[in-house]
Amino acid sequence: MAQLQTVEVEADGTPEGTVIWLHGLGADGHDFEPIVPEIGLRGLRYVFPHAPVRPVTINGGMSMRAWYDIISLDRDGPMDERGIRQSSQQLVELIEYEHERGMPYEKIMVAGFSQGGAIASHTAVRFPKRLAGLMALSTYLPLDSKFSVEVQDNADSHFRELPIFMAHGSFDPVLPMSLGVHSRDLLVKAGCKIEWHDYPMAHAVCGEEIADIRTWLMSVFGISS
Repeated sequence: MAQLQTVEVEADGTPEGTVIWLHGLGADGHDFEPIVPEIGLRGLRYVFPHAPVRPVTINGGMSMRAWYDIISLDRDGPMDERGIRQSSQQLVELIEYEHERGMPYEKIMVAGFSQGGAIASHTAVRFPKRLAGLMALSTYLPLDSKFSVEVQDNADSHFRELPIFMAHGSFDPVLPMSLGVHSRDLLVKAGCKIEWHDYPMAHAVCGEEIADIRTWLMSVFGISS
């Protein structure tokens, strides 16, 4: 499987950590690039991968950048498990690439918005090393029926040590906040410590959220600017 192409915003000086940030359906790696100066933490390296182009069922089979096919918007409907696992493996390869160029696992964070957040969440809780954290924005944990067997009952799992930031818009018409709440509650019940935020917004990112992300990143990475 070919490594994903990425957009990178390099740190000022030696990076103190890496944030691998996955975009949503139909966007690309440039989508969240403008958020870097808004966050203002230039001691971090930001990696924004481009999702592969694939047909998406709910969009009439139109091909677009997507981390997996969306067959149904029903939480209990069929999921593209093969696509989810393939994209998760590609994210793992990006994590390993960061580690190979000198970044400790505990300084590598995975983040994502919407569909990208689903892949980030799926991957972070299963990753065999302790990562810096998971930032899941306007998203949900996919394949939750597999969580207990693949994650919760795995003696080698580090998911309970993972700092998690979850945020959702209370007026989200694309992924209702109930999906995010369901995933949050599943993780909390399993022993995760989650910083949860909701905002009066639709399927988007708002200024208050960016400020909260900045504060959380500073705390997780132990940096001041």
